[in-house]
Amino acid sequence: MAKSYKIAVIPGDGTGPEVTAEAVKVLKAAADKFNFKVELAEFDFGGERYKRTGETLPDSGVEELRKFDAILLGAIGHPDVAPGILEKGILLKARFALDQYINLRPVKLYPGVETPLKDKGPDDIDFVVVRENTGDLYTGTGGFTMKGTPNEVAVQSAVYNRFQVDRCLKYAFEYTRKYGKKARGKGDKNTLALCGKTNVLTYIYDLWERAFHEMGEAEYPDIVREYYHVDATCMWMVKNPEWFDVIVTGNMFGDIITDLGAMVQGGMGIAAGGNINPEGVGMFEPIGGSAPKYTGKGVINPLAAICAAQMMLATLGEEKAAEKIEKSVMFVTANKLESMQAGKMGYSTSQVGDLVVEKLAE
Repeated sequence: MAKSYKIAVIPGDGTGPEVTAEAVKVLKAAADKFNFKVELAEFDFGGERYKRTGETLPDSGVEELRKFDAILLGAIGHPDVAPGILEKGILLKARFALDQYINLRPVKLYPGVETPLKDKGPDDIDFVVVRENTGDLYTGTGGFTMKGTPNEVAVQSAVYNRFQVDRCLKYAFEYTRKYGKKARGKGDKNTLALCGKTNVLTYIYDLWERAFHEMGEAEYPDIVREYYHVDATCMWMVKNPEWFDVIVTGNMFGDIITDLGAMVQGGMGIAAGGNINPEGVGMFEPIGGSAPKYTGKGVINPLAAICAAQMMLATLGEEKAAEKIEKSVMFVTANKLESMQAGKMGYSTSQVGDLVVEKLAE
């Protein structure tokens, strides 16, 4: 009997519905080819609903989403809604309420995709960032005193407990053991690197570093452990991206270096990420925003959304289907697209989806 997955689809704002339609098209094609089923249910959380009702993601919506195996998200962000309202009210609320404590971000340059890094190619850019997704500055701990006066004070604190750190590290070590590349110059061992700032953030990253080495020594002697300051990480991601295998880091630094990673791998048109609860419901999305200026024109690149669906299937355990989707995307980038930029691909949004499906079916 074919396995069935319940998938919640949130197309969202701007070009979100357009790219999500192509991701769903590819998802259905993969299900047909690899003999599993997808039951899809669409939700209208986003800017238009907020304008209509004043709701972002209500508690009842969270409870509905808990019933699914995964969530496929298009994009959140509406030009008529002030920045922060939808992001906090939908994205952050979902992450915290569904305890999606891992943000997984592959940084991989596909053939035919142009990187801004001189003399670097697909063999050089292929690593993964594991970002802790529920702690740090994002908890909202802090506040104002004397707001609106010349003596105004604003405080926002980075907060972590050992439980949060340990479970993120555990996921990162396990991921490295299963998927890491052979570390360059390290024999036959994979490498997990902790990215932090131990010379300044002497509390937060002291905790991270101690937990990192204690867990590694006790449970993962097969994995090489390295440590990089976040500023050095940014420099070496540009100069020598081939040094990296898997990086684990906190929420704030992860937010920054994964956007740098998106540019290194060729831009927002190809970058996808997963907000994962290994014991619960994950949410998968293209990294780019809603791009409202392209809405309805059929010119936006859907490959990041398709790659998000590919990540979702891999996380659900449909690894053969996920691998075939990735190879199909790589074929399209190498042989079909003239550019990754909106309006310059040589194909419409839906035609790019069709190209992936065509290759997938072979």
